Parts: sequence; structure tokens; C-alpha cells
Amino acid sequence: MTAPISLAAAHEPRTAEVSRDTAETKIKVRLNLDGTGESKLATGIGFFDHMLDQIARHGLIDLDVQCEGDLHIDGHHTVEDVGIAIGQAVRQAVGDKRGLTRYGHSYVPLDEALSRVVVDFSGRPGLVLDAKFTSGMIGQLDTQLIHEFFQGFVNHALVTLHIDNLKGANAHHQAETMFKAFGRALRMALERDPRMAGTIPSTKGTL
Repeated sequence: MTAPISLAAAHEPRTAEVSRDTAETKIKVRLNLDGTGESKLATGIGFFDHMLDQIARHGLIDLDVQCEGDLHIDGHHTVEDVGIAIGQAVRQAVGDKRGLTRYGHSYVPLDEALSRVVVDFSGRPGLVLDAKFTSGMIGQLDTQLIHEFFQGFVNHALVTLHIDNLKGANAHHQAETMFKAFGRALRMALERDPRMAGTIPSTKGTL
């Protein structure tokens, strides 16, 4: 029989700090999964910072991302590597997943746009993203890179993630509903379930 975790341990904030330095990017990520949604973001791509803020605010995750990337080339390395670093930090902060709700989902509208996100902290990386953006660029962010961000995240957080933009005519609205729904789905999945305290939410006994 698995010993239950103590009440004190159940309320310890789940935090992580990750540094990722390559020839293309230098990134520092700090996060608290049990935060209040505060963010400090500097990636060099304004709209990308705005989207990361949606994850923090709607996921109630305190998120600090500082990135120096090779933006003189394009935004690809910056966006993908930030996704990787955030994924690594989330995986570190989650730990062994005892007491985790595990699954989360959310629908979020913004005017004419509507997106659905479903996440499973399965231990298996997988991404299905269906979005037909109506514009190739939103500010300085290439909309193709939204897929790269989430791919980097799932590969290193080890989650299964389904993202569907169901409706939308404005690309800004399409992206914002996706990131807001992602934040809210994360919040649900990362909640500690008191009935699951000390238990890993899988019939296999491991995730």
C-alpha cells in the first residue's frame, strides 16, 4: 500500500528553474505551478510574450521567462526553445504526479473565435494541433511557430495535448483562445485531488 503524503507536503508549492543555453538561444525559466498568475516575460517577440502571459494568467502559474535569441534570423529558435524550457520546468515541478488530477480540458471563446484544449499528464509526448490561421503573421510572431512551441512543450513535459481551433476569422483571436484554453486546461490537470493524495493516477502505478 502506498503511504499517503503529509498535509504539509501536499501544500508545498511546486516550483522549478531551468536554464537552457545553446548557440541559438539563452533562456531562463522560473515557474510556480501553485502561483497566482503573475508573469515576467521577455522573449523579444511581443505577441509571444502576450500569449505566454495568457498561460500564466489563466493557468494560475507564476511564470518568469527571459530569452535572448537569434531574432536576426527569425523567431523559430526562440519560440521552440522557450517551449522546450517551459516543458522541462513543468515536468520538474510536477514531480512523480502523486495526487495529480492528471487530465484537464477547456473551451475558450473570444468574439468569433473558439478553441478547445485537452491535456493528459500521461508521461507520453504527443501533440495534435488543428488550426487554420487566417494570417501568416501576428505582430512579429509567425503563426507556424505556435505549433513549434507546443511541440517543444509536449516533448519535454511528457504530456499528450490536443488543441483545436474550432472557429475564428481573426488570427489574433484564434491564437489567444488557444493559449487561454491551454492555460485553463493545465490548471485543471495540475490541481491536487485530495482523494488521490499519495496515489499516482494510473492503473500502471507510474506515469
